[in-house]
Amino acid sequence: MIISHQSQATQPVGTQNSDSAEPTLHERVAVLLAGYGEVQSYRALSVYNQAATKYIASQFVPIPEWLYPLAGWFLALQDLYNFGVKHDHFMSPENEIFEKQRLGIEEQLQHQWGNNRVQVFKGFYFCQPFVQEVVTNIIEQGFQNLLIYPMLVVDSAFTGKIAVEQVNEVIAATASVNQPQNSTFKAIRYIPAFATETAYIDLMVRRIKETLNQLCTGRFFESQIGIVLTVHGGPEKAQGLLTGVIDGQALYDRVQAQLQHQYPLVSIGWVNHDTPFINWSQPDLKQAAKSLITAGAQTILFKPLGWVTDNYETILDVEDAIQYLQRQYPTVTYTPLDCVNDDPDFLKIAAEWANPHIEAMLSVPQHHEHIQTRRLDFD
Repeated sequence: MIISHQSQATQPVGTQNSDSAEPTLHERVAVLLAGYGEVQSYRALSVYNQAATKYIASQFVPIPEWLYPLAGWFLALQDLYNFGVKHDHFMSPENEIFEKQRLGIEEQLQHQWGNNRVQVFKGFYFCQPFVQEVVTNIIEQGFQNLLIYPMLVVDSAFTGKIAVEQVNEVIAATASVNQPQNSTFKAIRYIPAFATETAYIDLMVRRIKETLNQLCTGRFFESQIGIVLTVHGGPEKAQGLLTGVIDGQALYDRVQAQLQHQYPLVSIGWVNHDTPFINWSQPDLKQAAKSLITAGAQTILFKPLGWVTDNYETILDVEDAIQYLQRQYPTVTYTPLDCVNDDPDFLKIAAEWANPHIEAMLSVPQHHEHIQTRRLDFD
């Protein structure tokens, strides 16, 4: 469901909300938060997996288009077993958390720019509300400035660029029916990965240390605490396209560098999807934990690093790994931790990343701009 807000007047660029005047159409910015999304009904699993096959799997495994429905149906059967049987009718909290993130970021941005000047929408790649539907709604509401904002830590051909692809699909379809090419929006900007953003890295380190102080003080020496920082894995080869492994490794390196002097047992743990004939990034969750236990870890914490929203991967994949490890190392304790989710500090940071782009679109003379693929540095 698209949540809209009643119009309220705003002051000039960079000032807080006012009742002085209505902004013109070109003075309004639609911020599109984009994410994978996860189904809220098992009946939607086939459609979900068809879209995932089209936009992700086909990037590294040649799949003819006619095979998408069959692949979606087959993967849906696997998910039905995994979610419904193996994990007792699991339903992902991702969509609900994503809405809280949208509301929190919108509150921050509207405090800065005014309630009617900036509006934050959400769209999902593989389930409702689909990105394409949301972009169509944004166009119908008359927005001429669009900020594409994938709410994903690690950006790659398989992640953030899907949002750009789906926006372009709508622009092309709209232009072919109603308008000349490139007239749908006057300006489009894009916020890519924030895997190397100092503010996010510092927040992760701060939250990890706070958790360790609560859970482990007086129970273990720092050298006995194992920390597995989880990041989504990727295939080694992907038809010449860069996966998120590069950004994921860079993110891990920066967080680990701030932890290692106090907590020496830290490892990356790649969350992989086993695929025939495809080599994925290593070590995976189990291998990472085993190496830390071998080095003397008496407790293992799994902290999601490559996601900001909890989902079936951050929950179920870690749960499966812990069950496996408990059978082999029953004397070790294991603790899964949450993503940042709707942490107010994170939402404030996320809104700050959008501010320079909003200011640029509201300040400069309006003309068509190509999608910006480089984040402004405002650390």
